[in-house]
Amino acid sequence: MAVLEAPEEMFAPERVAARRMRVVPKRAARREFEDEFGEEFAEGGEDQGSKRGGVKVRFRLGIPRTKLGWGLLAALVLSVGGIAVAGALAMQRWALADDRFVIPSSSAVEIQGNQHLTRAQLLSIFGGDVERNIFSIPLEDRKADLEQLPWVERATVMRLLPDHLRIGIVERTPVAFVREGGQIGLVDASGVLLDMPVEGGGKYSFPVVTGITAADPLSTRTARMKIYRAFTSDLDSNGEKISEKLSEVDLSNPEDVKALIPDHEAEVLVHFGDTDFLTRYKKFEELLPTWRAQYPKLASVDMRYERQAVLEMEPGSAVPVAGAGATDGLGAEQEALGHSGAAVKAPVAARAKVVARVKVVPKKPVVAKKQRRSPAPEAKMKAAQAAALRAKAHPIAAKKKVGSNATKVGAAGAGAGSGKYRGGQAVQR
Repeated sequence: MAVLEAPEEMFAPERVAARRMRVVPKRAARREFEDEFGEEFAEGGEDQGSKRGGVKVRFRLGIPRTKLGWGLLAALVLSVGGIAVAGALAMQRWALADDRFVIPSSSAVEIQGNQHLTRAQLLSIFGGDVERNIFSIPLEDRKADLEQLPWVERATVMRLLPDHLRIGIVERTPVAFVREGGQIGLVDASGVLLDMPVEGGGKYSFPVVTGITAADPLSTRTARMKIYRAFTSDLDSNGEKISEKLSEVDLSNPEDVKALIPDHEAEVLVHFGDTDFLTRYKKFEELLPTWRAQYPKLASVDMRYERQAVLEMEPGSAVPVAGAGATDGLGAEQEALGHSGAAVKAPVAARAKVVARVKVVPKKPVVAKKQRRSPAPEAKMKAAQAAALRAKAHPIAAKKKVGSNATKVGAAGAGAGSGKYRGGQAVQR
């Protein structure tokens, strides 16, 4: 039996009335929050917030307005500060008690920059710091102790955690030898006296400076070394390094720098004064061979005068007789004086101070004389023509001149005949 299925009924969809949904803006909640709590945040400065799960949390930052707020703030600050101080003290106690910060031996002290000072000399200052905690060593005190050493100009001391020290040294630079009594030392440009280095000092080629002692204050030594630097700088200004030829420099008189200059097998003491060092040295170097030939026993030369040099002889030597003739570069006047100022014409005793004052005359350049040339023939002809023209222009004056000459000649002849002629005039009775 067949069953027929009935067809599905087709119905039009029912019309559903549209609902009106009220859209609430997202700002509504915020507006309500601001309406309720806006006054509290109006005067409180900037707000900071963070969103967690869609909820915005705000924190208020500002200056407390009540005594309670100030009290809470002070308590907070004190508690934080106390915690920090307690932590620092605890850390300090821990560091001072920890064996890892103890200097094990002298090998843990590093030294840099020393050339003249030995390691033993520098470690003598840190001898008590071995096996000591590195934080208990006063670095500033050690630095001051190092700079008390004459060779140390500057020093630095630093900690290298956990258990090392590093020392940096800047040593002084010597500029001359210094002689005090029978001892020889070194001196730097500031007048600091230095001992001769024990080892590793190198070789120096300096003049020996006198006139500086350890008893002098540092200011005096500094001033005299300033004169020494000016003296050597002026001598070396032309690039010849004349200062290396000096044997000894005497700085005892700041107004008269004296230097011993080697001359073959002897030495000559030269007075340079306080200025024009290079000029005076050049003049001395130029005239020294002449002086040495004339005065074999020359011991000292005073170059402080502009046109005169005072020569001093060795004790017991003789000086040539005054006026003994001049040589090139010397004046004709020479005066040999003894210590009493009288003229010396014979050898003096060994106790006498023999001095020869010599006038130094600078050499004048030779200038060739110009030969006087005779006038050219053309010039002679022009002069003769000019004289002829003048004679034509003034014939009367020319005749008068000729007549006057003739009158003079006649008068002279008449006077000669009569025998009465005086003073170019004929006298008649």
